[in-house]
Amino acid sequence: MARRRHEEEHENHERWLVSYADFITLLFSFFVVMYAISTLSESKYKVLSDSLLQAFRHDRVVTAQTTGLAPMNRTTPGPPRKVPRAVNVVRIQQEQKLLSIAQKITDALRALMQSGQVKLTQLPHGLAVEINASVLFAPGQAALQPDVVPSLVDVAHTLAGVDNVVHIEGHTDNLPIQTPLYPSNWELSGARASSVVRLFAANGVDPARLRAVGFAENHPVDTNDTAEGRQRNRRVTLLILADVPNGDSAAHPVAPKEAPLSPQDAAAPATIVPVASTPPAAAPGTATLPAASVPPISAAPPGKSPRNG
Repeated sequence: MARRRHEEEHENHERWLVSYADFITLLFSFFVVMYAISTLSESKYKVLSDSLLQAFRHDRVVTAQTTGLAPMNRTTPGPPRKVPRAVNVVRIQQEQKLLSIAQKITDALRALMQSGQVKLTQLPHGLAVEINASVLFAPGQAALQPDVVPSLVDVAHTLAGVDNVVHIEGHTDNLPIQTPLYPSNWELSGARASSVVRLFAANGVDPARLRAVGFAENHPVDTNDTAEGRQRNRRVTLLILADVPNGDSAAHPVAPKEAPLSPQDAAAPATIVPVASTPPAAAPGTATLPAASVPPISAAPPGKSPRNG
């Protein structure tokens, strides 16, 4: 019996087409995915934008565990937040109010402003009226000079028509003083501030809105090494504080940085020079004296010549 001859299988040389077809399919899928990523519809863009806004606002995510309701979609835009216009209206009203007060004070103290004895300054929290002590008091005394009382009465009438809190600050130079009434500059500066407070209260200003503050020589505006600098440091400053948004007035004094008006400006309608920043309001060691606690002011006893002006 003859043996059957095994026929050899024919080798297939077309197998590479399978791999090629797979490669083409993957390449096509890749370009389809790339095209889908590169095109973003307007609706998808809005959803993405809202989602980013929600994330950066740190909104609390409401879940079913906290409310018992279905979870809130994180990308759902919240209600629009409106900026209250009342804040701008209140600020404009405050600025107009301070400008009106500044104009009236300028009219009352015009002669002193033209002579350089009074400086009017705008602060971020109100107005500052700096009056040189030489026109208000005799050296070493806290009794107001009769010549300046009518001008201060006009200022008091202006302040009586508004509801702003007013701080009256007394300042001295660094020369020591020792009299029976004023053992130091603390007592002298506080008594001078209280003298102005008493005059304002007697001429219609609500005493509840007045503050008398004595700083002694601790807040100079000039050097104490010269007579001119010491004369400038001896001063009384009226701080007329702006209203705060809730309707009250600011409660803390603000020490002014000077932006004075020139005599030419004093002759014209009141122009206030804004100041960018102010020093701290009340430094440690500030003496605050209520008007009722200051003893009656009289001349210095014979034989005691005060050194401080």
